Amino acid sequence: MASRRCLLRLLSSRLVPQRSQPFAPGSIATRTLTTSSEALGPPAPGALPSPRLYYLSRCHFATRSSGDEDDEYEDEEEHYDEEDSEGEWGDDEEAVAAKKPSGKTEEEKVAEAAEIGYKVLAPLGADEKPFKPYEPVFAIVQIGSHQFKVSNGDSIFTERLKFCDVNDKLFLNRVLMLGSQTQTVIGRPILPDAAVHAVVEEHALDAKVIIFKKKRRKNYRRTKGHRQELTKLRIINIEGIDKPETAAVAA
Repeated sequence: MASRRCLLRLLSSRLVPQRSQPFAPGSIATRTLTTSSEALGPPAPGALPSPRLYYLSRCHFATRSSGDEDDEYEDEEEHYDEEDSEGEWGDDEEAVAAKKPSGKTEEEKVAEAAEIGYKVLAPLGADEKPFKPYEPVFAIVQIGSHQFKVSNGDSIFTERLKFCDVNDKLFLNRVLMLGSQTQTVIGRPILPDAAVHAVVEEHALDAKVIIFKKKRRKNYRRTKGHRQELTKLRIINIEGIDKPETAAVAA
């Protein structure tokens, strides 16, 4: 019986919560909670007094405003753009079109163009019609370190040629071989009396090539892009070989 009485007293003490001591009357959080609880009205008769709960107010202080965060993100983006803008993925077409002046004299320009294998004659006139119908004649010309087999009317892409603009007429003097249906002429190494005339159609960029470098276990990776500058030429005439008007027909 004594044990039952002890259990009943313990349960009754737990069911009836004790009133906690309030905080100092000067606390803002205490005042707000007390006023809100008093506004609910007096408790119903016969009901147990409900304990008042007091919570300490929390205040979160921001180290910087939202505007500062935006400025920081903008600075990071600008820094990232500056790193990528150092020719990593190649130049744009606008940069290819607008080239800085070389600062060389006309004699130096002509000499450098002759080493590559061409000579700028003059701009193409508005009334000129240099394009001719196809002729059964071909030539092998060398421009820089590349060789091309061309006929009149063909278009070729070479590495960008200096000191020439669009619609300029070029004189290609490094002709290695000429051929037709009746004869073939081979140079040693070039043919001095042969020439190929061409017109500059455009300056363009080749497809992008990705250059990726990696060293194992060194945390080293580099990714860069390159777009080769090209010049498109249209062949208009081949000189230095007889051009039969009609093709020879085999018996």
